[in-house]
Amino acid sequence: MEVHKYRHEVLDKYMSEIGSRVVAESGIPSDRYHFGKLVLQGLKSDPDFLMQIDGGTGESETNASGLRRSIRCASCFKKLGLKVGDVIILMGANNIDQAIPFYAALFEGIITSGIDRTLGVNELKGVFSNNKPKLIFCQGDKVQDAKKALELAGGEGRVISYDRSPDTISFSDMLEKYGEDVDVQKYRAADFDSEETIALIVSTSGSTGLPKSAMLTHKNITLSTPFFGCFGTKFPRVTKSGLVLSPIQWGSALLHYLLAPVFQYTRIQSSKELTTDHIIELINKYKPTFLTTSPPLMISLLQESETKPCDFSGFDAILLSGSAVPDHVMPILRSRAPNTKLGNAYGMSEFAGIVFYPFGAPNGSSGKAAAHVQHKLMNVETGEEVKEPHKAGELWVKPPGGFKGYYNHPADTAAAVTADGWCKSGDLFYRDENWNYFFVDRLKLLLKYRNHQISPVELEAVIYKLPGVANVAVSGVPDAECGELPVAFVVPRPGADITEKDVEDIVKENLTDSKLLRGGVVFVTSLPALPSTKIDRRKIKLMAKELAKK
Repeated sequence: MEVHKYRHEVLDKYMSEIGSRVVAESGIPSDRYHFGKLVLQGLKSDPDFLMQIDGGTGESETNASGLRRSIRCASCFKKLGLKVGDVIILMGANNIDQAIPFYAALFEGIITSGIDRTLGVNELKGVFSNNKPKLIFCQGDKVQDAKKALELAGGEGRVISYDRSPDTISFSDMLEKYGEDVDVQKYRAADFDSEETIALIVSTSGSTGLPKSAMLTHKNITLSTPFFGCFGTKFPRVTKSGLVLSPIQWGSALLHYLLAPVFQYTRIQSSKELTTDHIIELINKYKPTFLTTSPPLMISLLQESETKPCDFSGFDAILLSGSAVPDHVMPILRSRAPNTKLGNAYGMSEFAGIVFYPFGAPNGSSGKAAAHVQHKLMNVETGEEVKEPHKAGELWVKPPGGFKGYYNHPADTAAAVTADGWCKSGDLFYRDENWNYFFVDRLKLLLKYRNHQISPVELEAVIYKLPGVANVAVSGVPDAECGELPVAFVVPRPGADITEKDVEDIVKENLTDSKLLRGGVVFVTSLPALPSTKIDRRKIKLMAKELAKK
């Protein structure tokens, strides 16, 4: 192993041991990567353990109940004619039922696709045309939209409602009508090639372009996803409970659905709208010990907790991921949670996990590369590898087990994956002399002012230094002569007395002339966000274009 890479030997040993137990039972060598069988074993290991809690309703469920319902759901899939490689879509709230078809699909080699439940009919039509789902699970208020979109897409799937709906069968009625009572101890998950079989198709962020769906095999998620537990020292009970703060289409939620049974911790979620007040209520009531969330949401929680009690000290680990972490956030969070392991985690949908070991890294760094990761930085202009410290390059990675590409998008796959298997991240990084890696910006976000490339993240980090700034996003106003003029959209903190000149001056004092806010400063009450709580950069760009028109 390269000395500058991080290896978690205890975690590696645990995953190897449970994989070996699965293989010993089935006699199929590739079953060490069959994630459905790993989940099955985890749920069987402690029937009375609390599998999940819906903090919105107060409902909870044990492993025994979850396993019984998941196996019954798997029998429904068979009765309805689903087979290995078919697709189901989950687009519901994080309710008590959502994990059941998710696990049943893993057992049977059926592909799961998590979809944004706020999409309209035309957007859903595009998704259904691409994914061709056999079953769609949603809330009752989306049944009509889903059925209409399915009809427009020419699909033959069926819509299932988690709650009661006059327009289709409910999930509980589906289990009753098509399911069979199968002896849990005698049930055997389907056999298939886990190195080739797709487990998940996961939406890319879509924050800078149209979202695509990355194909992840059972082997991909078995080798990459468990590294999220790298904060732990004891296995399997790496932590007590994990808090889910994003919908199931995002990796930050998927990792809890995947890992909770394998690492044997309770998943805490909510089917209610996740306002900051409700999140604080969940933290104070259920005392979760593991959290991964976006920097914008953490900033909101920290600000809200200044006037409302919120106990961050009970967390074993908190990972911030999905976008750049402003320099001021980690010190504040560390003061609130002095004994918690804090990490600035960099992950990719295409990778099924995090690329760097984030704990103990310098402020602003994502940490050292994980030992299971092949990676390099590439000069985007020359095509040569960047080997020197403090020189930025695009991060390329080779996921364990390879990357299959984007579901039904061969052109996007060809553009993102090289002939020899390197996956281009689209993100610029540099490393320091100690092999700590630092995110610079998304290549697609870089602004071009005359002959200069400008990083919005760099400008945002400077603007965040103003005490009165709650949130900020920088984009470019199109300009015929100069290319793009940097503009800052700023959300002031309540009661803050900051002016456009204050924002312009702090940039002028800290950065070069080419990076001045020539596009201006616009004060707004909020920034557009994706369901993952990341800033919606596409909408920010549209806002900047509207300024150009004016």
